[in-house]
Amino acid sequence: MSAVCPSCGVTVVAGYRRCPKCHAALPYGGGRRAGITVDPGGTALPDRSRPLVPILSALAGAVLIVVIAIVVFGGSSKSEPPAEAAPSEATATVPAPQAAAPAQAPVATETPATRTPDPGAAAAGLERALRRQRLWSTVEVTGARVDVRSSACSEAALGSVIDARRDVLRDAGLTRLRCLEQSGRVVFERDL
Repeated sequence: MSAVCPSCGVTVVAGYRRCPKCHAALPYGGGRRAGITVDPGGTALPDRSRPLVPILSALAGAVLIVVIAIVVFGGSSKSEPPAEAAPSEATATVPAPQAAAPAQAPVATETPATRTPDPGAAAAGLERALRRQRLWSTVEVTGARVDVRSSACSEAALGSVIDARRDVLRDAGLTRLRCLEQSGRVVFERDL
């Protein structure tokens, strides 16, 4: 169903209020027809959203059932002592051996002096200390040497952090420290 604009003669599809070319008012595009409703939605598919309340209530019910099951079945095993087997005739005639007095408390075989130092933990501590001072560095252990890769090797704050951690690094068995730029050039190397 199309019509012609009375002003410019362009064919216009029914339903327009004004001509798309000359914008003149069209006599037949004015009002709505009675009984026709327009769906304001923009999709042709039906709404398939899942109802939220039934799903949440089902989940809450499931959680409640699990909690009740844990309380009922889990709580009963903790309150009852384990059942002992009935003594047989052979064990009834033989007297049970007397329990010996407990010996002295066992002595720890590993004392702090004999504990093996961990160079990885000492290097990680140095890296954390440098990070706290905002001297972003990467610390690696190679044998008995610590390699610090940083763009701040020439800064005095880096040297003071290394001096503060020197004893910890030495106790971990590390003997040398080397500071490298990001490019790999060695800036300084010193004994710990």
